[in-house]
This record gives sequence, structure tokens and C-alpha cells, in this order.
Amino acid sequence: MPDSANIARHLPLMADRQPDQAALKIPRDRTAEGRIDYLALSFRELDAEVDAWCARLTAAGLQRGDRTLVMVKQGLPLIAAVFALFKLGAVPVVIDPGMGLKSFLRCVARSRPRALLGIPVAQLLSRLFFRTFASVKVRIPTSPSLTARLTPLGPASVSNVLRYKPTEVATDELAAILFTSGSTGAPKGVCYEHGMFEAQVRLIREHYGITPGEVDLPMLPIFALFNPALGMTTVVPEIDPRRPAHVDPAKIVQAIQQEGVTNSFGSPTLWLKIQRHCLAHNLTLPSLQRVLCAGAPVPAALWDRPERWMPRGQLHSPYGATESLPVSSIAAPEIDGSSVRGACVGRPLPEIDVKVIAISDDPIATLAEARELPAGEIGELIVRGPVVTKAYDALSAANALAKILEPKDLNPNTEPTAASLGFSPLDPRISDAPASVWHRLGDCGYRDADGRLWFCGRKVERVQTASDDLFTEPCEQVFRAYPLVARCALIGLGEPGAQEPALVVQPIEDKHLDHAALAHELRRLAAAHDHTRGITRFFFHPDFPVDVRHNAKIHRLQLARWAVRAKAWRVSA
Repeated sequence: MPDSANIARHLPLMADRQPDQAALKIPRDRTAEGRIDYLALSFRELDAEVDAWCARLTAAGLQRGDRTLVMVKQGLPLIAAVFALFKLGAVPVVIDPGMGLKSFLRCVARSRPRALLGIPVAQLLSRLFFRTFASVKVRIPTSPSLTARLTPLGPASVSNVLRYKPTEVATDELAAILFTSGSTGAPKGVCYEHGMFEAQVRLIREHYGITPGEVDLPMLPIFALFNPALGMTTVVPEIDPRRPAHVDPAKIVQAIQQEGVTNSFGSPTLWLKIQRHCLAHNLTLPSLQRVLCAGAPVPAALWDRPERWMPRGQLHSPYGATESLPVSSIAAPEIDGSSVRGACVGRPLPEIDVKVIAISDDPIATLAEARELPAGEIGELIVRGPVVTKAYDALSAANALAKILEPKDLNPNTEPTAASLGFSPLDPRISDAPASVWHRLGDCGYRDADGRLWFCGRKVERVQTASDDLFTEPCEQVFRAYPLVARCALIGLGEPGAQEPALVVQPIEDKHLDHAALAHELRRLAAAHDHTRGITRFFFHPDFPVDVRHNAKIHRLQLARWAVRAKAWRVSA
């Protein structure tokens, strides 16, 4: 690790190594021939653009350590401004714009930003909800254009810009606050340190064999921020991050083919649309070396012979969370498409430790209080490593529920407690504690005899019957492949500990579909497996509620509330 762990230092290094290589391409129109017309910046020009942003931010009064709420569109302003914030030692605060206004405002109030970097509508919002934005002392307007730049075209964009040296920071210095999507609870601000970004870049580069000069099309804007450090060209996709499910797959396919994209990240929902478009139009994407698909379990249809549309590439599914990514990864050849045991997510990456512990809904202060489970037994997954974040921002109760401490350098003959270590488990500054931090992923799963991890579902979404716990992924796999099922979700009716399992189904679009007949077919499938034999009640919903970020995570708790008043088809056992 270098003296400074500032992630922004990678950009000037790449500008020296590959100055004329394209760093960023932003779509702005179509040519007369129908090709996508891009604004292209080299690594040298992007580095100069970042320095121009440093000058602008400094002139506005931004200081090292200032929390800065970033409300800009994907494209040049997002990448240049965020790298400038890193370079100055300021702390970008990134909140998912699709979470809804109320949740968004709660996140703003909790994060207490001193500065706002935002497009005109963001500036207006800050004035309308002035109490929520009361902490903001510095307002820096940005253009709503994806291609807006501060530097002029041509050689002057490099030669006449004041150069800024990246601020020297320690590995454990706060780098950014990134909010979770809140798909199974309230959104939480995750505190990222500079060393964690450094470790993410290292693990991603080494595990997937990414080399400078590759071309990436990231369908989640936040992932574009890794590319300057990896030396990859970023091709900004024609996609609205607030409504990713409405993407036109033809535009994504055209960008991949035209620009020779070698790498792309997206949710299973997006890649299913792209796959279907390619197969329907007999198209292939020969430039792709790898597709990283994450955000929810990858369906069997997507794993099925990806070489049909990606003849020279590999489909991968990295596993992790906003609080810890990547944890593990799996590729298409390792997948058993007939499994009803959960979703295999591969082996932990180097430097990552994973344990399976007995499920608990209560805080666990230290690792000594957790009971590790043997291979094959389903429990909750906890993880430790250089990419694992240590705390949520200003959420002491959430820290207590999500973090477990493992004491360091203590007498092994004594059983330590949180009190004996000199800190409270509710203390949000647990990074100062004399212990390493394990993060409770909130997921249930197990480790098989070969050391692979299997995901079985979110802990909060498990169905707790009087006799056993049922987990979403193994149960839903029984029904998901049925041709009339577009989506399905296991839910629990009643109070935990006495819940009745039920299945909510989003059928394929067919106005002549017979729900009663489909319920009997689903019951037949349920009866064939021990873990689904108790499911006798079926609901039909026309359009599942899902998360905005990936458009793939089903809001099962919301469906459970809906089912209380909905019509059910009960098929006798």
C-alpha cells in the first residue's frame, strides 16, 4: 500500500501511462449513418477536467473532510466531480435517486452534508426543503447535461489547467458515504474508507483479470467510478438510472458492438432483456470478455448457454452488498441450473473470510457470542476483509445489529465482552475499537463440502413456521422455471413462529390464463419437494414491486402486506 491511499491518485497515473487512450465516452446524439455520437475524453483530458473541478470546488469554499451531497446526472459531471472530491479529501455522499422523496430526504437529514453539488432541480429541492438541507453551507451548481465540461476542447484543456496533487490520506480515513437501496429496510449510509476502495479495485482487477485498455459499459453509474483506477474506458450507457427496467436493449447492444465493449455490469433483469433481444434478432456480442451480473440471484434462463449471444466471453455473478463487495464470485460453467438448494455464489475471494452462524435477530456484540455452523447447515452469513465496511453513518442501533467484533491481542483464556473491551456495541465509532469487524450480510445461506457459498435468501424474508424456517431462494427455485411463471415470491402469513407459507406469482402476460388451473399445477410442484410441501396457498399479482437500483430485488414484505387483503387460491394437500 502506498503512503497515500487516495483512490483519486490512480487517474493521473493512468494519464501518464496511457494519455491518449479514451477514458470516457458519453452519448450525445446519432450520426447521419445511425451510429452513436460520443463525446470522448482521453485519460489526459479527464485528468485535466478533474483538476478544473478541483479549482471550482476550492473556489466555492469546499474543504478537506466536507461531506458533499452529489446530485448530478451520470456522465462527465459525475465522474469528474466525484474524483475531484476524492482528490481534495472531501467526502461525497451518494444517495439512490429512485428510493422516493421521503426516504431521500431522511437520508439527507441524517448525513448532514456541508456542501451540495447538484443540477438545478437539486438546488431547487434544497430550497423547498430548507430544514432538511439546513446543514448545507456551500452550494455548487452543475449542468444537467451529461457532456458538460469545464475545460476547453483541444490542447488547452491540458496545458492551461492548474494541477492538483491528490491529498494524502490514511487507509482508514473516511472517503465516501454510499447509501444502500433500502430494499429490505430503511436506507442506510455506509461509511467507506479510502483503503476499502483500494482493496475493491485490487480484488476486482485480479479476480477478473481486467487489464488497462479494456472498454466497460457500466449499467449502474456508481460502478463507473472504478474504471479510471482500472485503466478502462467508460462508455456511458443510454439508460435512465431512475427507471432501469425501461432500458431499450437495442441501444445497449448497439453501444457494445460499436465500441467493442469488453466488460459490463448490470442486474439480472437488464441482462435478461439484452439476452432475449440478441436471441430474437440473431445477434452476438463477440467483443465481450465478461459480464458481471449482480443485485439478485441470476435466473437459470440467463445462465443457460450464454455463448449463444456472448461467444467469446464469460458470465459471472459477484456476490456481496453495499457494505461489502466483492465477497465471492461464480461463473457460468460452475452453475447447476437444476438446483433447488439455493443459489451458489462461488468461493470467497482472497483476503475475504466468511462464516455461517446460527440465525439471530438480536445484536451480537463479539464473535464469542456467535455459534458457527457446520457445512451444509443454513445460517446467516457474516464476512470480514479489507472491503468490509466498519460502520453505518449516524446509526448506532443499526451498527449494533449488523456488526460483530472479534477482539485482538486478548488473553484467549478469558471470554471478552463488549464492556470489557472498553466500548459500547451501540457506538458508531467502532472502527476505533481494539477489534476486527465482521459484517452480518443479512443473508441466509450455507457452505457446502467443497467450500462454496450458497445464498438462500434475506434473513428478514424467511418464513418462520411452527416447525421450521423456510427460505426464499430454495423454495422459489421449485416454481421459477415453470413456463407460465414470470416471477414468484415466498411469503409468510401471520406472526413469526406461527406463519403459514404462501406463494405469490406474477404470471406471464396472458389474458386467457386460468389462475385456478395454474394454482393446481404449482401445488403439484410444491408437493414434490420436502421444503415446499407445506405451501398450499397461492396468490397472483400482475406486477411485482422491485427495487429501483437493480429492478431485480422483489419486495416480499410488501407483497406479504398486500396478500392480507388479496384473493388466494388454496389447493388442498
